[in-house]
Amino acid sequence: MRLDTAADRLTLFDLDNTLLGGDSDYGWAQFLIEEGAVDAEVYERRNAAFFADYKAGRLDIHAFLEFQLRPLAENEPSTLMAWRERFIAEKIQPMLLPAARKLVDQRLAAGDLVAVVTATNSFITRPIAALYGIRHLVATEPEVVAGRFTGRPSGEPCFQAGKLACLDNWLAGLNRKLADFSESWFYSDSHNDLPLLLAVTHPVAIDPDPVLAAQAAARGWPIASWR
Repeated sequence: MRLDTAADRLTLFDLDNTLLGGDSDYGWAQFLIEEGAVDAEVYERRNAAFFADYKAGRLDIHAFLEFQLRPLAENEPSTLMAWRERFIAEKIQPMLLPAARKLVDQRLAAGDLVAVVTATNSFITRPIAALYGIRHLVATEPEVVAGRFTGRPSGEPCFQAGKLACLDNWLAGLNRKLADFSESWFYSDSHNDLPLLLAVTHPVAIDPDPVLAAQAAARGWPIASWR
């Protein structure tokens, strides 16, 4: 059996509102509110504002990460791990999409190199990718010093054009580049992912937002729903 890193085809999946029927970032914030880990009124308001900015394509990713990663720095790693386990069970399991799982399984069985590429931080998203049987994750990485999160990102955030840059860095670590693949797919719901969608040979819009739906229609890209 050949190693997936030697695959001729690359298949990439966005996570939130693509592989998931919801947003893991937003769900994590709601979980922290329900847990009493953050000030509910302040956190709810700021989380909703950032989510609106994301959908509008004007998210300040650095301001958002300062907000999103702060609870990782303020709590013990053991507490965070316990919270994450419950978060996956309570918030993420209901978001899993059978239609998405079916395609993932097909691409893995075909021998494609398969990865999740997401702006959401890897602490939240690594176990979600694993639920789909995907072992490769390209995500925003939270900085860790002496075994604790600092509340800052490590390296470039995996967002908009940074998503393509992070993918290139990951592939370089495998001694590959995007152009090496005879065919490449990227499935996404968001116009924020246009830089990566434009870089692959087969961009696919999944339950797209209005801006991406218009772009996909204009460019003749496939549009599908996994809901």
